[in-house]
Amino acid sequence: MKSLIFSLFLTLLITMNLEAQNQTKVLIKTDYGDITVALYNDTPLHRDNFIKLAKEGFYDNSIFHRVINRFMIQGGGAPAGKTEVDYRIPAEILSNHFHKYGALAAARMGDQVNPKKESSGSQFYIVQGQKYTEAQLQQFEARMGKKFTEEQLKAYTTVGGTPHLDGAYTVFGEVVSGFEVIDKIAAVKTGAMDKPVQDVKMTMKVL
Repeated sequence: MKSLIFSLFLTLLITMNLEAQNQTKVLIKTDYGDITVALYNDTPLHRDNFIKLAKEGFYDNSIFHRVINRFMIQGGGAPAGKTEVDYRIPAEILSNHFHKYGALAAARMGDQVNPKKESSGSQFYIVQGQKYTEAQLQQFEARMGKKFTEEQLKAYTTVGGTPHLDGAYTVFGEVVSGFEVIDKIAAVKTGAMDKPVQDVKMTMKVL
């Protein structure tokens, strides 16, 4: 019964965000299965850049180079070993997009060297996260000096996520299928710098 409720709520969250929008979807094929993401139209700089790189084959045969179970899986370096393109993307941090399970967001340098919170031109992460109690979320609110919306509270207590990242990174899409693949990749054995011991490769196709 709990599994059914979880699935229904996850479907509702996806539907609420995707309805009435003609969103571009990208298929991420991995060694552990396929993940399909939908890109938000109200973060056009990140959307268009992601589409451009995917169409150019930038991500093909690249790896998820940083994986932390119950947190996120991160990729975005070119297969030849280059970890970054030579530009950043202006932040498009919107309060209606947050770090729920399956959120697609842009990695970035820290605030000390990047006060405008500009995003990496290529590196991205997909949230796995974990579920939180209302009491835990209240502690986050106190530390962050903000109040979560009803939608955030429901998501973080039901499907989970990484609430402490909200407002600090640009969320520009979300997973619409392949959630089990996120969990499989997040569970792989990792070594130094949270890099998987065995490479987890990807290719991308704009649908």
